[in-house]
Amino acid sequence: MSWSPRTTVASVVERDGRFLIVEETTRNGQVVFNQPAGHLDEGESLIDAVIRETREETAWGFEPEGLLGIYRWQVPPNGDTYLRYCFFGKCSDHTPDQPLDDGIIQAVWLSREELAARGSQLRSPMVLRCIDDYLDGKNYPLSILNDLG
Repeated sequence: MSWSPRTTVASVVERDGRFLIVEETTRNGQVVFNQPAGHLDEGESLIDAVIRETREETAWGFEPEGLLGIYRWQVPPNGDTYLRYCFFGKCSDHTPDQPLDDGIIQAVWLSREELAARGSQLRSPMVLRCIDDYLDGKNYPLSILNDLG
């Protein structure tokens, strides 16, 4: 059996000091909070993936402005490794009647403090780390990503 990390994308969207967050149910039934995020589909660019995932999970359009960073997390105890490409940007159109992805309870706007207060309800340590990196001004141009087909 060969090992490979699970490649995911996530978006950080800030509006008036609040961040676009999804409240979702995990496969084991736990309710958690996360950025809009999901897996890269076969043949999809990272930018197309983050636009799609943000729309599917929040009903908001997403316009990526840059890359916050690339984050590796190994999940205890099973050892699965996630490689997250986290983007920042702005929301565009909102389609409130759009059904959200399976497992998504709702999209909410939370401050960093409100999110941190949820502690163990955060999906992973990457949630606050990405927001803190955004607040610290970390960013990289989208031009560092090269999609060679």
